[in-house]
Amino acid sequence: MGFLRFLGKCIGFINANFKALVLILVVLLVFGSMQNVEVEKPNLAKLYLNTPIFSANSIEFQIQNIKKHPSIQGVLLVIDSPGGSVSASIEVADMIRELGKDLPVVAYVQGSMASGSYYAGMYASEIVANRGALIGSIGVIFSGYNIAQLLENLGIQEQVLKKGAYKEVGTMSRHWSDQEREFLDSLLDEQYAMFVDDVKQARGQRLVQDSEAFAQGKVFSANTALKLGLIDTIGSLHDATEILKERANVSNAVWLKKGKVDSYLERLEDSLMSKILSLGAPNLR
Repeated sequence: MGFLRFLGKCIGFINANFKALVLILVVLLVFGSMQNVEVEKPNLAKLYLNTPIFSANSIEFQIQNIKKHPSIQGVLLVIDSPGGSVSASIEVADMIRELGKDLPVVAYVQGSMASGSYYAGMYASEIVANRGALIGSIGVIFSGYNIAQLLENLGIQEQVLKKGAYKEVGTMSRHWSDQEREFLDSLLDEQYAMFVDDVKQARGQRLVQDSEAFAQGKVFSANTALKLGLIDTIGSLHDATEILKERANVSNAVWLKKGKVDSYLERLEDSLMSKILSLGAPNLR
């Protein structure tokens, strides 16, 4: 009778505390499995350049995060960007060039690597492009509007005080003078020459030496870009990854994972960018 009474109490206790016991069991099982699994350190990382380039902040943040992990041996730079401002593109290019001194950086062109994004990614040790990608647009542009007639129709008159003959250069409120056009043209000549010289330096002997062939603002198919030496290989994301693994001396790729907050912010940024572009924002070239 004593044993049956004890057994009954045990069964009663289990029935009364069944959910708590199951929860404890699950926690113990999960903890035990975590103890048995060795967490692998990342040896490769992805660096994303997939928006118009008006700031280097995103790339800088990503690179800083990569450098926090000394186990990383190589970086895959994923590019799909129409370009952007000269100064921001140069900032990104310099950051990637510096990163390449410490780690092999292989670029993969998902969609477009044009103008500022070509500038930004050209210092990668190797450039692999999707066979449908668009590459090039090596040139510089300065554009503006002349809304003088619109202002006149609206009865609006501008009043300006200025010191310096070129302080109002590029204004929208009137036609540019010949003097202003000459100044802007000279400025573009300087930036264009810098762009072309930097491309030659970055690509070296891989690039055709006649700048007329690659630096007239044309956008090229992957096949033509390969012939011109603007890229090294036509291939897939898998191909680019294999090239990076070889350069980084990695047999089993363990990628640096993004935090949940970073992933959410990137998805939000991509969504907002898509909506902005769909509203008819002008294409960068």
